[in-house]
Amino acid sequence: MGRRDRIMDCLNQVFEPIFLEVVDESHNHSAGKETHYNVVLVSHHFVGQRVVLRHRKVYAELSQELANGLHALSLKLLTPEEASASGLSNPQPACLGGSKADNHG
Repeated sequence: MGRRDRIMDCLNQVFEPIFLEVVDESHNHSAGKETHYNVVLVSHHFVGQRVVLRHRKVYAELSQELANGLHALSLKLLTPEEASASGLSNPQPACLGGSKADNHG
C-alpha cells in the first residue's frame, strides 16, 4: 500500500469525511518519493473547531507518515457548511474507470 492510500485510510477512519481528496504532488518537488500531498477534507468532526486545531488533529493522526518521509501537507479542512459555501457541496463523483481514449461508439 502506498502512502496516498495510507493517508486516505487514516483520514477516512478518524474523520468520517463527507468529502476527501488526497493528491500526490511529489512530482512537483521530488519525483517518485511520495513526500508532498494536498488534502481537502470535509467532516462534521471540524464543527466548532478553529482551523489551527483542525490542522493539529490531522498532523497528529498522520504523525507516523510525517516521521517516515512525508515532508509536506497542504491542508484544506472544512465543515460541511464551509464546504457548501465554498462550492464543495457537490464534489465530483468517484471515477468509474475508462478513459477519454476509449471508443464509445
